[in-house]
Amino acid sequence: MARKPTVLPRAIVLTLAVLLQYYVAIPSLAESEAEILLKFKESLENTGALSDWTNAKPPCNGDQENWVGIFCENGTVWGIQLQNMGLEGIIDIDALSKLVYLRTISFMGNNFDGPLPNLTRLSALKSIYLSNNKFSGDIPANVFSGMLSLKKLHLANNKFTGQIPEALAAWPRLKELMLENNDFVGEIPKFPQDRIKSINVSHNELVGEIPVSLSKFSASAFEGNKYLCGAPLRSCDAPEQPSVGTIIIVAIVVTAAIAALVVVVIILRRRKQIPDQPSAAGAAGDAADLNRIEQGQQSGSGSSSPEKSGHSKKSDPNVKITFLNEERDKFDMSDLLKASAEILGSGVFGSTYKAALNDGELMVVKRFRYMNNVNKEEFHEHMRRLGRLSHPNVLPVVGFYYRKEEKLLVTDYVEKVSLAVQLHGNRSKSRPCPDWPTRLRIVKGVARGLLYLYNELPSLTAPHGHLKSSNVLLDGSYTPLLTDYGLVPVVNPEYAQEHMISYKSPEYKHSGRITKKTDVWSLGVLILEILTGKFPSNFLQQGNGGDTADIASWVESAVRGGDSSVEIFDADMVRSERSEGEMMKLLKLGLNCCETDVELRPDMKEAVEKIEDVQEEE
Repeated sequence: MARKPTVLPRAIVLTLAVLLQYYVAIPSLAESEAEILLKFKESLENTGALSDWTNAKPPCNGDQENWVGIFCENGTVWGIQLQNMGLEGIIDIDALSKLVYLRTISFMGNNFDGPLPNLTRLSALKSIYLSNNKFSGDIPANVFSGMLSLKKLHLANNKFTGQIPEALAAWPRLKELMLENNDFVGEIPKFPQDRIKSINVSHNELVGEIPVSLSKFSASAFEGNKYLCGAPLRSCDAPEQPSVGTIIIVAIVVTAAIAALVVVVIILRRRKQIPDQPSAAGAAGDAADLNRIEQGQQSGSGSSSPEKSGHSKKSDPNVKITFLNEERDKFDMSDLLKASAEILGSGVFGSTYKAALNDGELMVVKRFRYMNNVNKEEFHEHMRRLGRLSHPNVLPVVGFYYRKEEKLLVTDYVEKVSLAVQLHGNRSKSRPCPDWPTRLRIVKGVARGLLYLYNELPSLTAPHGHLKSSNVLLDGSYTPLLTDYGLVPVVNPEYAQEHMISYKSPEYKHSGRITKKTDVWSLGVLILEILTGKFPSNFLQQGNGGDTADIASWVESAVRGGDSSVEIFDADMVRSERSEGEMMKLLKLGLNCCETDVELRPDMKEAVEKIEDVQEEE
């Protein structure tokens, strides 16, 4: 008699199915988290910031993180935060999918490009931060399929096109959606009432009426979409009116055009009146061109032929750019004046603008107006000294242009602009600020660059002389580059005393002179600015006896007072608890560099050695 097959109860069958499904996923755990992350690292480029990702130690030790950018919980990786590291390449989703407990990823502020990665294999993620990259193209409707746990999605400041996926409105837990500064088109999906807590779709190409469920948000969340209407913007029934900003821009353009026409007429009349002085006419034309560039207009004078203008700017020695590196591609003043230009800023010494040459090379031209006390031979010799400098943390001077009334310095364009923008400008735009490891690398790079200047320019009392956060540029990997250095000998003394940072030091205020330790004081102020996130000028308030209560006084008072309610370190600076001791060590070193008594202040070599001893974590 045949035996009847054993029939298992339904509950047991379901339990076995769940266990089987679990154990099918377990083989991924046979691969250690370190191996998984190292495989993920292989898909990336420019990974210098991930140098501690090695097999020497696991990424997690309990809840403590051993690897930069890794967050741990119960001994496993739950978060990856690789922000502002200049990373490129491909985000290997297949590798990341093997991290069973991964819940948040952030690759903001890098150089990833191409289409959005297919994130469906990371279905357990709660937060995705991919803003400030170069992703582009349409987002497929199913790219987030099955990601029912997702609460935060940040894709701002990329180059995405197409429509915002309708599926986003169906996600049950989505709270934050940041899509500003892209090229999305079409209508905004209709989100359920009160589900979204924070949204920004400004500066896209969106059209139609804003869903009623989103009307409670401020107008800034939707501005920059010309054909978007409804609360909190204008009513969809109201005709579109030009904004105040548009009216102002039109007025500026018209005014600038009239001014340019007047300048051209004056130049033409002068050329007719003084036909025997081509060099003077050329200099006036160049100055006028530079003036128009500073007013936001592209020069047209460089395109006229020598026959028509009466002289050749290219051959005129008075308008020649002198290059300090013979290996560089050469260009002359006419090339510079023909280039499309963008004003980067206007400082105390003059204006700075970015010029895109015909071959696509980007250069920065800084126009100086307060060096008239320096004769041609002295200026040329000093520029050649600066031109011989070569260090990873010093921005080289590519070339210069000299006239008694007009002096230009030419350098390469640096991608991330300045440290001041990263510390203060990003905050105002709700963009991420540099974290603690990044800030420490910046401080060390600045210190190394300063020590190099002290070794190579020993005859200068203050080899930099004008160190501040806006004169520290950052490249794509956040490597600091010192600029505006070595200018003390070629700037009018009275103007230097009024505007250059060295002349704001305690020793100059007390004795009327700067010393070899003056740049150390500037370095100390910069360190405090980097750690606190406070702009030094915010602390220049009158105190007792006419002294100023500066950032160093504020920090010292907070440290000595021991008031736990005073937040000294920048609240937006991401760091681990194990970093606090090293941060405090650097903070106290910054205070030591700011000592009012020059004798108590370390010299540059000693200060740099102490900075090199500071680590990311204890």
